[in-house]
Amino acid sequence: MRAHTVSPRFIGRAAELAALERALGGARAGSASTVFVGGEAGVGKTRLVREFARRAGDALVLIGGCLELGTDGLPFAPFTAVLRTLARDLGHDGVAALLPGGTTRELARLLPEFGEPDREGAEARARLFEQVLGLLEGLAELRPTVLVVEDAHWADRSTRDLLSFLVRYRRADTRLLTLVTYRIDEIHRTHPLRPLLAELGRVDGVGRLELGRLSRREVDEQAASILGTGPGAVPETDMDLVYARSEGNPLFVEALLSGDGSEALPESLRDLLLASVERLPEETQELLRLAAAGGARVEHAMLAAVAGAGEAELSGLLRPAVAGNVLVVDGETYAFRHALIREAVHHDLLPGERIRLHTRFAEALERDPGLLPAPRGAVELAHHWYAARDHLWALMSAWRAAAAARRAAAYDEQLRMLDRVLELWETVPDAAGRIGTDHVEVLRQAATVAHLAGEFERGLSLAKAALREIDIEADPIRAARLLRQRGLVRYDLGRPGSVEDLRTAVALVPAEPPTGLRAQVVEKLARVLHHSGNSQEREALAEEAIRIARQVGDADTEAHALITLTCGGCHYADMEGRLDAFARAREVAGRASTYGALMRAVISESDAFEGAGWHERAAEVARRGVADAEAYGLARTSGAFLAINLAEPLVSLGRWDEALEVIEHALEVSPPAPFRASLQGLAVDVALARGDLDRAGVLLAASRAVFHQGAHKDQAVLPTLRREIGSLAAHGRFDEACALVERILDQRDLTDSPRYAWPLLLTAVRVPGAPVDRLRRLAEKLAAEGDLQRAHGLTFAAEVGRLDGTDDHGRWRAVASAWAGLRQPYAEARALLGAAEAAIASGEREAAAGDLSKAAGLAAGLGAAPLAAGIEALAGRARIAIAEGAEPARTPPAVPSPRMAGFGLTAREREVLALVVAGRSNREIAGELFISVKTVSVHVSNILAKLGVASRGEAAATAHRLQLVQR
Repeated sequence: MRAHTVSPRFIGRAAELAALERALGGARAGSASTVFVGGEAGVGKTRLVREFARRAGDALVLIGGCLELGTDGLPFAPFTAVLRTLARDLGHDGVAALLPGGTTRELARLLPEFGEPDREGAEARARLFEQVLGLLEGLAELRPTVLVVEDAHWADRSTRDLLSFLVRYRRADTRLLTLVTYRIDEIHRTHPLRPLLAELGRVDGVGRLELGRLSRREVDEQAASILGTGPGAVPETDMDLVYARSEGNPLFVEALLSGDGSEALPESLRDLLLASVERLPEETQELLRLAAAGGARVEHAMLAAVAGAGEAELSGLLRPAVAGNVLVVDGETYAFRHALIREAVHHDLLPGERIRLHTRFAEALERDPGLLPAPRGAVELAHHWYAARDHLWALMSAWRAAAAARRAAAYDEQLRMLDRVLELWETVPDAAGRIGTDHVEVLRQAATVAHLAGEFERGLSLAKAALREIDIEADPIRAARLLRQRGLVRYDLGRPGSVEDLRTAVALVPAEPPTGLRAQVVEKLARVLHHSGNSQEREALAEEAIRIARQVGDADTEAHALITLTCGGCHYADMEGRLDAFARAREVAGRASTYGALMRAVISESDAFEGAGWHERAAEVARRGVADAEAYGLARTSGAFLAINLAEPLVSLGRWDEALEVIEHALEVSPPAPFRASLQGLAVDVALARGDLDRAGVLLAASRAVFHQGAHKDQAVLPTLRREIGSLAAHGRFDEACALVERILDQRDLTDSPRYAWPLLLTAVRVPGAPVDRLRRLAEKLAAEGDLQRAHGLTFAAEVGRLDGTDDHGRWRAVASAWAGLRQPYAEARALLGAAEAAIASGEREAAAGDLSKAAGLAAGLGAAPLAAGIEALAGRARIAIAEGAEPARTPPAVPSPRMAGFGLTAREREVLALVVAGRSNREIAGELFISVKTVSVHVSNILAKLGVASRGEAAATAHRLQLVQR
C-alpha cells in the first residue's frame, strides 16, 4: 500500500549536492559565485535546492521564484518575494540598516511597504539595481548568504536584467552564492534566457550544473521510499515498467506509483499528471481548476475572493489537495507541487471555462486592487482581462499596468503593456476616450520607454509611426517632442539625421513664452554638436537652454546645459576660469538631486582637468565622483566609468601600481565593453612602459576588439591606435608600425582632436623609418592648447630635431622641465635621456651625467625596465657613471615624515595606514580608495610586516607614537 506520494528520502544527486556545497564553502571563504542549475521539467531541481538549503547550516537562504502569467513573467517577481521575506523577518529598520545611506526608497518600487520611491527617470532602474545588490552584500557581511532564483525560464526581461546585474557587479569577495534554476527543455533557440546563459557563462565565478535523470537503481530506491517498503519489495516486472515509462524522471515515477495496483498505467503525460487530481473530490477539483487559472502560486486571500468561499469552506475544499500532495502551502500562498501539474490542469480547461475563470480573477482584482501588491496586481489584472478576451477591459487595464510598471522601473514590462494597448486599439470603440489619450500619445510613450529599455530599433520605429500620424504644422509641439525622441535614438544608434531632427524640433518650439520643452530640445541639440566648427552655435544654444531652464525652474536641464557650455567652451589654457562654472553645474544638479547631471558633471570635470594636465585635481575629482556614485546608488555604473577618469591621471602621475589597483577593481565588476576596453588600454600603457609585452599584447587585443567595431569617438580610438604602434615597435616590427602610421594619416583627420593626436604623433615619430615629413606637417596644423599639449609639442619638436641632426641639449632640458612641471615622471625621464644624448654629442659630459642619474632614479621608481635599460646602455657607451641613490619617482607622502621612509612604506601603504589608524575596516578602506578588499588585505599585511607589529591595533599605536600620520 502506498505510504507517500513523494519520496521522504533524498535519492541520488550526491555529486550535484556536493558541487553546491563546495560553492557555498567558497562563499563562506569570501569568494562569490553563481551556479545555474538546469534540468528538464520534473527532474528534481527544486528538490535539490530544498535539500541543499536544509543542509546550509549557518548560511541565510533566500528563495524567490519567477512566475508564469500566460506567456508573460511578472516583473522582478523573485526579488519581490525575497524582499518580502526580509521585511517580515528583519522589519523596515533592519533592512534599512543593511543599505548604504540607510534609505530603502528605491526598494519601494518592488514592495510598497517601504514607502514612496524616489523620483523616476533614466537612473531610477540603476539605483534600484544598486540597492538590491547593496542589500545582498550587506546581508553577506553578517553571514554567508544564498540567493535562489527558481524557474528562470519564466523570468521577465526586468528580472533577467537585474539577475545579470547582480552576477556581473557583485564584489568578487562577497560571501554570496547565487543559484538559478531553469528548465533546459524550455530553452529553445530563440528563448531570451539562452543568450543570457551564454553571456554570463563568461563571467568569472559562474558555473552550470545540469541534472540528469535517475538511474535504474535510484528509481528502485525512490519507489521503495515512496511505497514505504524495503528494496526489492516491488516486483521486478513492475519496476521495469515504471522505469521504462518514467525514463528516470522523478516526477513521473511519483505519478506512476500514485495510483492503486488495479489502475492501468495512463497513456499520456497529461493523463499521468492529472491522475492525482482526478482522485480528489469533485468540489476540490473545481477549486484546483480555478487556482490553475491564477498561476503556479495563488495567495490565500486572492483564492478566497475569487472562489467566493468562507474560510471554513475554503479550508475544507483545499485540505484534500494538500493531503494528496497536489498543492503545497508556502506561508500565505498555495502552489501546485509541480508546475507541470498546474499546466496540465489549466490546459484541460474548456475554452468557455477558461474565459469564465479568468474573468472571475479579473473581477476580484477590480473589486479589491489591494489583493496583490503593485505592480504585480496591475499586471495580473491586465493578463486576466486579456485571457478572458474582454478587449475593452484588457485595453484599459493594460494602460494602467503600464503606469504601474513605470513606477517600478520595469521598462520592458511597461513597453509590453503599451504594445498591448496598441494591439487592442482598433478592437475597442472610442479607445482614446476610454484611456484619456490618443493613439499618437501611446506611440510616443512607447517610443520613449523603448529607448529606456535599450530597444533602440523598436523606439525608432515607434517614433516614426507616431510622426506619420500627425500634421506637423497643425501640432508643432507634439511633433517637436517626437522629433526630439527620434533624434536621441538616432544619436545613440549612430544613425544619420539626429542633428537634423533636433534642429527641426528647436524650430518648432517657440522661444516665447519660455517652456521646459524649449529648454530641453535646445540643450539636447547643443549636446550633440560635437564638431569644433559648431562651437559658437553650441555655446549659444547652451546659454539659451540655461536661461530658459532657470525661468521655468527646470534644474535638471539647467545643469546639463551648464555642463555642455562649460565643457564645450573648455579651453585647457584657461582652466582657472572654468572652475566656477563646474562648481555651479554641480551645485545646480545637487540641489535638484538630478543624478544623471551630477555624474555627468563629475565625469566632464575630471576629464577636463586631465586634458589640461591638472592630474592631481583630475584624480581628486574622479575619486570624489566614485564616492558620490555610491551615495546615489550608481557605484557599479557611473562609478565604474569614473574609474577610467581616476586611473588615467594616476598613470600620468607615475602612480602606476595605484592605477593598476583601480583598474583591477573596476574590471572585477565586469563593466560594459567600452568601459572595460578603456581600462584595459590604460593597463597596456603601464605594461608597455614596464616591458611586460605579453601582458600588453593580451590586453591590447581585448581592447582593440571593442574599439575596432562600430563608430567610437577619437578619445577611444586614437589611444588604441597609439598603443598598437607602440606595441609593434616594442616587438621590433618597425615596418608594420610605419605602415599603420601611414594608414592612420591617410584615413583619419587628426586635427580635430589635438589632445589625443599629440601622443599618437610622439609615438609615431619615435618609430625607426616613420614618415617624419608627413608627421611634421600634421604637427604644424595641430593646436597646442594648455601646458600638457605644449609639452607634447615641445617633445615632438625635440624628437624631430634629433632625427634631422639639429639635436640640442637646451631644448631637451626645456622638455624635461615642462614634464616635471606637470609631474609626469615617465615623460620627464625620457626627456632627460634625450638631453643626455644631446649633451654627450656636444661633449657636455658633466651635464649628461646629471641627466642620466636623475633619469635613472625616475625610471627605477616607476619600474620602467626598458627605459632603465636604455639609460644604462647610454651611460655604458659613454663611460659615464650614474650616481648611486638617485631619487626615485614616488608620490610624496601626504604628511612628510623622515621616519616613514625608514620603514619603507609605499605611498599607497601610507594611505592605507592612515585609514587603519582612523579605525576603518578593510571593506571601508577598499570603498574609499576604490580598490578591492583583497588588495587592501595585502597592503595591511605588508604594513604589519614593515612596522614589525602583529595586529592592526599595534600598527595604529605605532603610527601615533612615531607620528607617521596626521590626526
